[in-house]
Amino acid sequence: MMLQRVVVIGAGAAGLCAARHILSRLNSFAPPVVLELTDNIGGTWCYDERVGTYDNGQPIHSSMYRDLKTNLPKEVMMFPDFPFDPELKSFLPHQEVQRYLEKYCHRHNIWPHIRFNTVVERVMPVVKTTTGDKARTTWEVTSSDSSGCQKTETFDAVFVCSGHYSDPYIPNIPGIENFKGKVLHSHSYKYAEPFSGLSVVVLGAKASGLDISIELAKVGAQVTLGHRQPRFTFPLPPGITQSTSVAAVEKDGSLRFEDGSVSTADVLLFCTGYNFKFPFLDAAQLGLEIQSHVMSPLYRYMFPPAFPSLFFIGVAKLICPFPHFHCQVQFALAVLDGTVVLPSAAQMEDEVRQEQQEKLESGVKQRHLLNIQQDQWDYCQTLARTAGFLPLPPVIQSLYVEVWRQRSVHPQRYRMTNYKLTSDTQWEVVNV
Repeated sequence: MMLQRVVVIGAGAAGLCAARHILSRLNSFAPPVVLELTDNIGGTWCYDERVGTYDNGQPIHSSMYRDLKTNLPKEVMMFPDFPFDPELKSFLPHQEVQRYLEKYCHRHNIWPHIRFNTVVERVMPVVKTTTGDKARTTWEVTSSDSSGCQKTETFDAVFVCSGHYSDPYIPNIPGIENFKGKVLHSHSYKYAEPFSGLSVVVLGAKASGLDISIELAKVGAQVTLGHRQPRFTFPLPPGITQSTSVAAVEKDGSLRFEDGSVSTADVLLFCTGYNFKFPFLDAAQLGLEIQSHVMSPLYRYMFPPAFPSLFFIGVAKLICPFPHFHCQVQFALAVLDGTVVLPSAAQMEDEVRQEQQEKLESGVKQRHLLNIQQDQWDYCQTLARTAGFLPLPPVIQSLYVEVWRQRSVHPQRYRMTNYKLTSDTQWEVVNV
């Protein structure tokens, strides 16, 4: 039997997970080719103080900021088959996650399979009709290295693991050109000190908006946290006030909020999330529609029904990332090796459309169709059951839900708690 050749785009956590599981199935797959834009592994976990572009003109990928600590404990965050060092506290500075990924790379001997400083320029399906009128798709992948040398190679499958936290989404605010202060997105925020003593309007109050607001208040910035969520009822630190979102910028540069109030600010900081961006793909050719926040149709949140050998790992949102990648990758490989037999392309597309329609009718907004927070556990269970691999232990869900609850009550203190898993179903709070 011919071994299948797989290319993995990106050497962040998802790409490393894909490479690790391909390397454990060398009876079915050739060793992977991992194409990485930067000179290191880690993806968004690899902190880079530069903003703008790399020397090769490509946009800086990582959105990490200097003082970020994980908002999930290591006991939940880990790949299920590779625990963090038990001596570490539960909530980690980003450097520890980067170290963890480097250890994962060493343990599974992934380093030799990564081509660094490599830009993927085009990924194109080539459909050939074989005997019996059965269509077979291979993929032509064109990439260039740091010297500009371009090559095109053929693969049987593609794992897109390039993440979706690198292309900033900036909503359209009428009159933004009138703002006289500094405008930036959290992608370009690195640390708080330059904002000391300034008035900063932070737009968006999800994880990074709230975290960055707390950082800014600690250095003496006057922070207005503008958002459309229900007002937070937990105590915010001195220096942070809540408001509605910004509706427009007036001609004199002042900000008009959605409740009609007006104020001025030195800085407008967008914590408004990221766009899906895959410049190496022709979405229409794949039967995909890619918008800022939504890609569709993706069967099992993973692949276009017409091309079940092109896998997007980790595009669903509000997930527990590493365990999610661990499940998706194993399902994808089970599709490729024939363990999982898929419905027809038409049936898969119908299933996706029907699921989306049900979500929209239940009140989910179009831009939130890929948010699967409540459903992620059943989703991972289904992948495991269908593909025949070990499901995630229930303790992961149990502790994840508890930490989310703590976060919504004590956003400044929840990271002080440390946890220990005592079984597949039990966890406990520990003193470190």
